[in-house]
Amino acid sequence: MFDKQIYKKRREKLRSKLNGGVALILGNSDVPMNYADNAYRFRQDSNFLYFFGLDQQNLAGVIDVDSGEDILFGDDFTLDDIIWMGPQPTVAERAQSAGVERTKAFGKLHEVVSEAVSKGRKVHFLPPYRAENKILLEKLLGIRPDEQQGKASVELIKAVVALRNIKDEGEVREIEKAVDTTALMHTTAMKMANPGVYEYEIAGVVEGIALSGGGRLAYPLILSIHGETLHNHSHHNKLREERLVIMDGGAETPMHYAADITRTFPVGGRFSQRQREIYEIVLKAKKEATRAIKPETPFRDIHMLAAGVIADGLKSLGIMKGDAGQAVEQGAHALFMPHGLGHMMGLDVHDMEDLGEDYVGYDDEIKRSTIFGTKALRLGRRLKPGFVLTVEPGIYFIPELVDRWEQENKFKEFINYEKVRTYLDFGGARLEDDILVTDEGFRVLGNPIPDKPEDVEKMMAAGKK
Repeated sequence: MFDKQIYKKRREKLRSKLNGGVALILGNSDVPMNYADNAYRFRQDSNFLYFFGLDQQNLAGVIDVDSGEDILFGDDFTLDDIIWMGPQPTVAERAQSAGVERTKAFGKLHEVVSEAVSKGRKVHFLPPYRAENKILLEKLLGIRPDEQQGKASVELIKAVVALRNIKDEGEVREIEKAVDTTALMHTTAMKMANPGVYEYEIAGVVEGIALSGGGRLAYPLILSIHGETLHNHSHHNKLREERLVIMDGGAETPMHYAADITRTFPVGGRFSQRQREIYEIVLKAKKEATRAIKPETPFRDIHMLAAGVIADGLKSLGIMKGDAGQAVEQGAHALFMPHGLGHMMGLDVHDMEDLGEDYVGYDDEIKRSTIFGTKALRLGRRLKPGFVLTVEPGIYFIPELVDRWEQENKFKEFINYEKVRTYLDFGGARLEDDILVTDEGFRVLGNPIPDKPEDVEKMMAAGKK
């Protein structure tokens, strides 16, 4: 945990952004895999962590906007619990570490919420994503689970986003810890990527490195020779020559701050000419997009800049044709990069996605596009100092998408389908770094991870010695 004063200040800032009422911040509970005592590994709600910092099951917090009081709800462990778990702090002791003076048994939460409702006070709550909390909210407020998303407090959502979007120094240090662990994950994977090795062999070692850093994987690992499937979580392929491995993986610190890094490397340690040509386009897009980061620049513009680099590069290879600027404006490049350039990150790898991407990545000035590819951009708004975001351009050859577009004669003035078909066995390439927006511009977070083709090859060669 951070110092308790940090959590107190966060709650005070939240109060200042709300017009009365009480804010209900629910923690998470255990979720059984197959029976109650055999649960999935616990992950606390990120908003609860941000405002209360307590990484324990079955807690809830109420932030009273009008009285200035905070209450932590939870139950002390019984002796039967302690026999299995060992000595545990009381709820009151845990509350002190978060700067909360008042505690109540969890069962009293209903009384406090009911009293607020009876007095006509607004009860602010965030969109729930766990079934257990949806059931709890129905008991507390009488709102059916299928109606809760629409009745969540937009005022509270916007207030939380405004606070969490700006990372303080302590948060940035935590993210850098995660990136440093992640760097070892990626360089280890590079050294292991030899013909005949199965993806799951590398995946097991990589996850072990994340665990050895004190946390775990921040999200399910993407590690595959089939990079054309953007979120490919299967690890059952055997590595073979002439294939690229995409690894999109990040560690999470013990305080649950995330890293999100992607590297692409050739099986066996040497890029073929064709692989290197595509890879260098992606690398150029990453570098030019990163250099464009500075306060007040719309990230949407940086996304379009990267798309332009990719269109120009593919045109130089004869894969695209015509006016590259018009191709990007109309969305023809999205055949090869159907995702956005990046997203916010912090306590969540897609930070606050549970609150709604449009609240996090867009605002009243900049709205989400409706054009294929660009509409997948999670972050479009103007950048501010303290934002932490990813830059992750990629080029993919997705046979099913190529087939569909060619059948529809889509963008035939910009796409050389005959040439594209010679790349359908290619897979994909993606590169990704985590970036802090500073007052002057940007800073790439964490220890450097090889991205130049020659440096990737050197790292892979080191694994063979």
